[in-house]
Amino acid sequence: MIVVTGASGFIGSCLIARLNADNFNYIIAVDDFSIGIENIQNLKGKKIQEFVDRKDFIKWLEVNNELVEFIFHLGARTDTTEFDFELLRELNTEYSKKIWKACCDYQIPLVYASSAATYGNGEFGYDDDHYGIQKLQPLNPYGISKQEFDVWALEQNEKPFFWAGLKFFNVYGPNEYHKDRMASVIMHAYNQIQKSGSMKLFRSHNPDYQDGGQMRDFIYVEDILNICIFLMHHRKNSAIYNAGTGTARTFLDLAKATFKAMGVEENIQFIDTPEDIRDKYQYFTEAKMDKLKLIGYTQEFTSLEKGVEDYVKTYLVEKRYL
Repeated sequence: MIVVTGASGFIGSCLIARLNADNFNYIIAVDDFSIGIENIQNLKGKKIQEFVDRKDFIKWLEVNNELVEFIFHLGARTDTTEFDFELLRELNTEYSKKIWKACCDYQIPLVYASSAATYGNGEFGYDDDHYGIQKLQPLNPYGISKQEFDVWALEQNEKPFFWAGLKFFNVYGPNEYHKDRMASVIMHAYNQIQKSGSMKLFRSHNPDYQDGGQMRDFIYVEDILNICIFLMHHRKNSAIYNAGTGTARTFLDLAKATFKAMGVEENIQFIDTPEDIRDKYQYFTEAKMDKLKLIGYTQEFTSLEKGVEDYVKTYLVEKRYL
């Protein structure tokens, strides 16, 4: 059995689809199923052995741990505009500690989701070297909750026999239809262009960047899945790893790629960045990917243009799911 927490979410549901495609069909889907699973579109058609509510998972593991081959802990409260520190600490930090400790007790390998939000405004760079992780300064409570767990994990004397934390950069792709404001810029762009023929980007409030010149390391979800599957089979070189492409691109690049994929003439407008996130806005992120490559990861990353084209034409046009 392979456990995926956050199973009904964006990356979790895509990972289950990939595992099924690789003939892993004994999947334990863990999430908040308090509203039921009947209407969770992300999970429809997937081969899942059992659904376990997140609040029951640790007790479930006490009984079933000998059957579990691997845990992907992707579940988290991912809203970067959430300012309830205690809620984020409970859901993201403390719950992750419980899973970590269970993996130690039962000798289960673990891959968990960290975030590039831990890097803050990048004053210490984007290097996943363990020696620099403690000094990182996240800009929001979500990033802090992920940072606290990364630091805690590195300090532990007792660790799972294999573990990896993945600092996800700006992931985009199918199955994010439910994310509303937190969906990728590409999905927002597609919806705006489809509705009005134009797209709005945040104006720069930093003199070092032109409007639309803000840069992110955008990574297609297929590449994230490739990294996860690689680590599941690799099971050595435990560490925290960046999960990006290693190449930052501008929001203007993203917008132009979306217009092209949709076959629509470019019409880009600029609006002020909302004040509630303006002082916590990252203007540049770019993953240093040497560490993952040094342990044997050799797959090429999808270019922004190819990823946007596939996302738009294969999924968004007909609102298809992976």
